[in-house]
Amino acid sequence: MRFTRLRLAGFKTFVEPTEFLIEPGLTGVVGPNGCGKSNLVEALRWVMGENSWKSMRASGMDDVIFAGSGRRPGRNSAEVTLTVDNSERRVGMALADADTLEVSRRIEREAGSSYRINGRDVRARDVQLLFADASTGSRSPAMVRQGQIGELIAAKPVSRRAVLEEAAGISGLHSRRHEAEIRLKGAEQNLERVEDVLTEFESRVESLKRQTRQAVRYRTLSAEIREAEATISHLKWREALAREDEAARELADAARVVEERTLAQARAA
Repeated sequence: MRFTRLRLAGFKTFVEPTEFLIEPGLTGVVGPNGCGKSNLVEALRWVMGENSWKSMRASGMDDVIFAGSGRRPGRNSAEVTLTVDNSERRVGMALADADTLEVSRRIEREAGSSYRINGRDVRARDVQLLFADASTGSRSPAMVRQGQIGELIAAKPVSRRAVLEEAAGISGLHSRRHEAEIRLKGAEQNLERVEDVLTEFESRVESLKRQTRQAVRYRTLSAEIREAEATISHLKWREALAREDEAARELADAARVVEERTLAQARAA
């Protein structure tokens, strides 16, 4: 992985779009104090994912945006783009499957930063891991800022260890291990929730089974009741028909008796 171009716009003292070509070999930037040499190093570290505004010699991350001068108004945004030669494919990320990578970071005043790799929106973490996998990054020992030598001399063992890990190119492994641990913990928590849900569903299944058995029994009893009611109704209907026939016969007999008595009385008269 080799840096080939750095573009700045609105970053600190670089108010106008400015492009620096980084040729193979040794490239030097010279100039008087205050011309912005340190701002170039900070722009490199910033676009590579630096998230400490103190490391940017600022009181807040918005301070990297050109604040204005006596002759020029301030800007509301800043952007830095770093072009990288990735023809050797030293990075295994799917986002970095190209011979040339353009990594850009843009900040809007009071709105935070956004990152892109070859025009695709990515997370700050993606950019940090991209450079960490290539044994570089915003905290790389090769990126020496003002006062860093004195800080290293006075640093505690833990800080020195971090510098050595960066130099050895294993800081990216630590980051990935940390992310893997976070994902594993999240997976374990999800598994616990799934087990709770399964337990709840099992209790619901048992309840539904009981309800199903009750419903089946209800339908069976309902069918038997309807059949019994139909049988009773049929028997009542046949009984009613029998009574009707009997009443008809009794009526006919009574009519015949009346007729006979009437004829007898008529003859007697």
